[in-house]
Amino acid sequence: MKKKMSRIRKKVLYALIGSSLFWHAPVVAYAEEAPETAAVAEQTAEEQVAPSKATARRSVFTLEGIEVTARRSRDLPPAYAGGQVARGAGLGVLGNKDFMDTPFNVTSYTAQTIEDQQAETLFDVFTNDPSVRFATPGGQVSENFRVRGLEVNYQYLYFNGIAGLAPHYRVPVEFLERVEVLKGPSSFLYGGVSTSVGGAVNLVPKRAGEEDITNFTTSYASSSQFGGHIDIGRRFGDNKEWGIRFNGLYSDGDTTTDDQSRKRLLGALGLDYRKDKWRLSLDAYSTEEKYDGGLISMYDLSSYVKAPDGSINVFKGVSGTTRNNGILFKGEYDIQDNVTAYAGIGKLSAKAHGFINGNHVQDLQADGSATLKGIFKQYFWTDTTASEIGLRGTYQTGAVKHQVVLGANFQDTDFSNAYTSTALNMATNIYNPAAVADLYNSLKVGKGNKTAVTELSSFLLADTLSFDEDKVQLTLGVRRQDVKQTTYKYASSLATGSPASISTYDSDANTPMVGLVVKPWGEAVSLYANYIEALSPGTVVGAGFDNIGQVLAPYKTKQREVGAKWDKGAFANTLAFFQIEMPSYTTTNKIYSYDGKQKNRGIEWNAFGNIAKNLRLLGGIAYTDGELVRSNTVANNGNTPLGVPKWTMNAGVEWDTPWNQDLSLSLRTVYTSSQYADNSNSFRVPSWVRYDIGARYKTVMNKIPVTYRLSVENLFDKHYWSGYSDKSLATLGSPRTVKLSAAMQF
Repeated sequence: MKKKMSRIRKKVLYALIGSSLFWHAPVVAYAEEAPETAAVAEQTAEEQVAPSKATARRSVFTLEGIEVTARRSRDLPPAYAGGQVARGAGLGVLGNKDFMDTPFNVTSYTAQTIEDQQAETLFDVFTNDPSVRFATPGGQVSENFRVRGLEVNYQYLYFNGIAGLAPHYRVPVEFLERVEVLKGPSSFLYGGVSTSVGGAVNLVPKRAGEEDITNFTTSYASSSQFGGHIDIGRRFGDNKEWGIRFNGLYSDGDTTTDDQSRKRLLGALGLDYRKDKWRLSLDAYSTEEKYDGGLISMYDLSSYVKAPDGSINVFKGVSGTTRNNGILFKGEYDIQDNVTAYAGIGKLSAKAHGFINGNHVQDLQADGSATLKGIFKQYFWTDTTASEIGLRGTYQTGAVKHQVVLGANFQDTDFSNAYTSTALNMATNIYNPAAVADLYNSLKVGKGNKTAVTELSSFLLADTLSFDEDKVQLTLGVRRQDVKQTTYKYASSLATGSPASISTYDSDANTPMVGLVVKPWGEAVSLYANYIEALSPGTVVGAGFDNIGQVLAPYKTKQREVGAKWDKGAFANTLAFFQIEMPSYTTTNKIYSYDGKQKNRGIEWNAFGNIAKNLRLLGGIAYTDGELVRSNTVANNGNTPLGVPKWTMNAGVEWDTPWNQDLSLSLRTVYTSSQYADNSNSFRVPSWVRYDIGARYKTVMNKIPVTYRLSVENLFDKHYWSGYSDKSLATLGSPRTVKLSAAMQF
């Protein structure tokens, strides 16, 4: 297989080189330079009008009677009015696009939002999004999400547009400039293959800006978590062509989980070079999280049980550590004014040791009594290498502009899950749990051999055709996707020598994409539609099931979506109607497997920007109607899939007080309607609503600008079941959490 992949990559390289020769044809050219538009920083309410789209170098020339134009955006899309989200986002191989030119529903949260809301992980950022709910609790080792009612696992996030290189388990956000959330299947846009069929999350690292910065933030979070974060950015060279950005973080102390302490460390370095025809970047990061004293649990509900306090610690005494080391190099070179070659390669090494998953509470009764049937000590490791190569070109035929992309993506991942376990059958109570430290500490486990290998490759061709001065934009594309997965015997049962394979899947598919944007009444209104398919690798069954370690077969997902966007200048609305089809999951006799199909249809309304002077809004409402079809369990056909609430709402307002423009107050409401706890629809967990408040005050002390921030999440300390994982496990809502910070700009 390795030799086959090598031959395929050589063919792709030759094809790309051959294609580039076409673009080197003799030309008669002239160029006009347009100033590049920098990201919009802070503006007063009077100054906040709709920022213009990022302007980039533009050239016009003729080629054998064909007019050719090229446009290239070298910077991120600027912030929208209010600064909480950006005007656009990166769409993978299609590049950065303004949200009004995007045939998808996409939201790009800015570093300003991350800082103002004192976000630590993606869990905190996604509390702003009505299309996102949580499949694991906030105090877990890992963070999994549901987008449009479908689970998106942490393994399938994107880092700077490439799959497989984002930090695993919990993603620190202090080193990110943007968190881009695109709803719907995404592997066509970002390359490779992923299980992120509900949506895509792309992490954009920070870069050095035109102005030097040295920022230091001290922070506190309940119960007694203290930390410090430093952010340094510099540019060097005669024309500031070299840039360096460093982010370092350390925090430690007790968390809102009873008896638990957690330590977080982050070091991230971003280098970039931009001169003439070259744009290069290198990102390297290292993260570590270590918890002691216990862990938030997941609950196997067979009937409705009142949710305990969000701080409850059922597995008192367990511990665990996760580590990530990632590096990514990307480069672009302008072969001609209308042709750019791009390439990237990166590697991720992720490890986790201790009590990582399998923290299930079972046989739960109405009085809170339950059974802990087993306990695991695990050693996970993952090694991923990912790469991309391609060409982007623009040309014009008559009145039609073309933006063409030809590219290829590759990803190879080795995975291991070594574990030891013990049968507990230990009685406990979720309202007053007993400790399990002695049993946990007696377990021993070491690093094991690989237990799964995944080899992904894909080849892409896309063309965006623009008509009538960009009032109509049609994107057509196809990606050839290949998935090969092999599983091996688990490390705990291995003898010496190489492990024997258990199963192998080798699948491929052509996955098309069609996107249409129409602006019938000028730039203020945009109508769009898309059809997109994705091929995804099967899930690796985790702890707590009898078929642990099994890799389910790859599967295909289809999405249809139409929508409208309205940009009023300082305030914008988006409306989306969608349908997604994919396999559904079931758990029968502790065997986790596919079972028929799941169809999710829905409507999403998002709003952001200034709704009045000194008043900003961020959030929206989503309606999702899920349905099970073709289930092997006939009685389940027509039922609602577990963990898919019909209504979700996130609404946050931020107000600059009139008596002091340096003081801002915020209020956020998060609502989720009731949802079924199983595919048989035997019972529901109730709806819930929580409230968050915040305040921000800017001042100057000894000539140093300082920003103080305060936030209280889950203000009334509501106890609630917040959602479900695909494995029928209920997620406990987070308890009341107080955060304080002081950010200094030197």
